[in-house]
Amino acid sequence: MMKNVYLLRVFFEKFKPHILIILTEFGYTFLYFFTDASFKHGMNPHIHVTYRQIVATIALFPFAYFLERKSRPRITVALFLEIFVLSLFGTSLSQNMYYSSMRYTSPTFLSSMVNTIACLTFIIAVMFKLEAVDLRNPRGIAKVLGTLVSLGGAMVMTFYKGPIITNLWHPLIHMQHTATHHVHENWLKGSVLTVSSCISWALSYIMQAFTLKRYPAQLSLTTWMNLIGAAQTGVFALLTQHKPGVWKVGINIDLWCIMYAGIVGSALVVYIQLWCTEKKGPVFATMYSPLGAVLVALLAYFVLGQRLYVGSIVGGVIVLVGLYLLLWGKEDVHKLRDESIASNHVSHDEP
Repeated sequence: MMKNVYLLRVFFEKFKPHILIILTEFGYTFLYFFTDASFKHGMNPHIHVTYRQIVATIALFPFAYFLERKSRPRITVALFLEIFVLSLFGTSLSQNMYYSSMRYTSPTFLSSMVNTIACLTFIIAVMFKLEAVDLRNPRGIAKVLGTLVSLGGAMVMTFYKGPIITNLWHPLIHMQHTATHHVHENWLKGSVLTVSSCISWALSYIMQAFTLKRYPAQLSLTTWMNLIGAAQTGVFALLTQHKPGVWKVGINIDLWCIMYAGIVGSALVVYIQLWCTEKKGPVFATMYSPLGAVLVALLAYFVLGQRLYVGSIVGGVIVLVGLYLLLWGKEDVHKLRDESIASNHVSHDEP
């Protein structure tokens, strides 16, 4: 009995980062539909980003203050400036450019580019020697191949449709639009915004790895990022949004979206990503991102009754194959060896 409990605990500890980071993709999947409904309802994206960062700051502050009171390093001017830049890349620029690009490009182009964040993070991490790649080792080849295969699967989901899979039942949820969402196609401007947001996100993951070495308090760092991000985005919104009524939020989908995005998207998810970055590195925190495209397609089909194409299924399978290769390539042989030794030790001690 004790052996089974121990092995279960070892299993959970070993796969805890994987479980948590997969849960963040589920969180982002629901956030995608919430924000889509809110923006079509008439919510201004820049106001949304400002409010969600404020909600995240309020939600995180008591936990960060009390739980990390003794372990939290003192904030110096240099460290504050570093967190300021990290917030700029990780919250303000990335999110505002991402939502702004929706006005100028198609959702297809946008989703395909977002799936490149994991690949961009991997490349930058290798450049900064945060990720070791030995092409003479099968695991090193698997890292590169898994990244490319996952990216390819996401591209297949985006650009190849194929036959439509017929819905066998009526949708569980009907989404109605109460405001017209205008798209003014400007592919050059939209492409620049989209690519810039992806690069900004990738750079923020790399910066997290360096900042966490000097400020190893994930809750406090997440709180600081949201507080500074709210100030940065708030200033930008005040300069660009001159209608007073744009700041008003009723008790409707806009409010629920802000609450969910703040508590889950900007607080819980960012905290988990910081924790995983410290434990496993910046590449690990992003390598499950193509899985989000698969989850969005499945939820849209089974719950919202949206069309599902064969290309989505084929691309989803390719994504999963790429993730398996990447996971195998990043597997730590030493941890497996230590686990085996510990398991044998327990079996010898058990009466």
